[in-house]
Amino acid sequence: MAKIRAIGRRFPDYGWSWPTGGLDQLLKAALLHDENAARDRAAAWLDDNDIDHVSFREHRLLAAISDRFGRTLAGHAAYPRLVGLQKMLWTKSRMAMREAEPVLKAMADAGCAVMLIKGASRIAVNVSAQRGRVAHDIDILVRPQDMETAFDVLHGRDWQIATGVSPQYLRTRLASLRSMNFYKGNYGDIDLHQLAYDGSQQSAEDDLAIWRRAVPAEFSGVAVLVPSPADRIALAIAHGGLDAHTHSDWLVDCAVAIEGADVDWDVFLDIAARRGLAVAAAVALSYLALEIGIAVPDEVLARVMEMADRRGMSRWSSVLQAKPRTDFGGLTWLSRGFAKQLRLQRKKGRLRQAEPDVVWRGKATTAGKTAEAAPFVLSQGIAGPPGAAREMMLDVVVRIAVPPVRRRIEMEINAADRHVARLRSMAISRAGGERTLRFRGKVKLDQTVQGLVLEARPSRQFRVWDNEQAVATYGALPFQLISAKFSPAD
Repeated sequence: MAKIRAIGRRFPDYGWSWPTGGLDQLLKAALLHDENAARDRAAAWLDDNDIDHVSFREHRLLAAISDRFGRTLAGHAAYPRLVGLQKMLWTKSRMAMREAEPVLKAMADAGCAVMLIKGASRIAVNVSAQRGRVAHDIDILVRPQDMETAFDVLHGRDWQIATGVSPQYLRTRLASLRSMNFYKGNYGDIDLHQLAYDGSQQSAEDDLAIWRRAVPAEFSGVAVLVPSPADRIALAIAHGGLDAHTHSDWLVDCAVAIEGADVDWDVFLDIAARRGLAVAAAVALSYLALEIGIAVPDEVLARVMEMADRRGMSRWSSVLQAKPRTDFGGLTWLSRGFAKQLRLQRKKGRLRQAEPDVVWRGKATTAGKTAEAAPFVLSQGIAGPPGAAREMMLDVVVRIAVPPVRRRIEMEINAADRHVARLRSMAISRAGGERTLRFRGKVKLDQTVQGLVLEARPSRQFRVWDNEQAVATYGALPFQLISAKFSPAD
């Protein structure tokens, strides 16, 4: 039996990042094997906290606790609210699944192999888990060569891109994106991934191996794949272990995978080494094993800690990022922020982009007024000059009514299914009012599509645009097209 060294609760040892206080209570209520001890912690948390005044992180764990204990908590004053919370979260999860079902089937019919990851994979393995596992968004992984097909399926069924860019822009850059978010209606929410891990956890070899290890499952009647148990644990740690416990039910996912399946721990250790997950894994597995009593093999925990210890001072960054944000003091906030920025810089290791961004910067100008009746619009065609295909310079002048907020001004020029350029400017002043902007850049006209379309774009998308401040700050801004002139390329 491998000997595990003592783990301290002081920085930079792994126990410093373990959940504490109310979060620790909730996790133990959800996971302890001793039913009485777990129920006592649930009751103690409910005594000390108001369900209506805690965050979504706690709500997710309360759903698991309500599923576990059911009516055995009926004597507590908070029980009716706990049951109502679980029903509400279950309903939202079920509606999200229902919205996703047709598009997942359409992807499969189009020849895409679809792998569910994160919470959706746990539900696919055990359908009864949906009562206690919140899954308001469905994370799906497709192979890079299937990304375009999956994108077209989503776009063709009116799923909206969560960012403000057009489908034409995004489609030309799919190869450079690790993931993107889509939504539909009130509940549909799909995260489409072509790589399972972010840019700070890269491994080309394991990107292929995760597909070889995947196992078949079923999700709402659709045949899908799910990661192997070792991969499910690694993915939970990779996505949850460095986000300051924004969603702590990832630890429940780890515990369920460990105790409910035959985990190939050699595979897990290989993933942790390749992906640089050793420190986050040491924090998570030591907490589950030593505080909760989950059956993590001693030799596995010892090996993970050995790998993490060898990270030297670089492990400090991961330990800071793993600590629950509710435990942050002022210095911890500062230190963690710096560590996170370093990770985000590594995360920006973008995939190869087939086409570079073409951005035209707007410059303030003066221009004569358009005809009185010229309306402000969100989209307007620009007729191309007669002649054969060629490169031309295009000079566009627009008038835009800017709300009295500081914001970005976003527009695009597209040609049918082809993206041409993004037009961008900043409204620094909060004075608002009309602004006249000039944009100039090179366009390539072809014989099949001579006309272009100028359109206003939001700088961010919302499911429902029912907030005046959000519309003013992020919404697409109507414009008047004052002039659009072509000239020979420089």
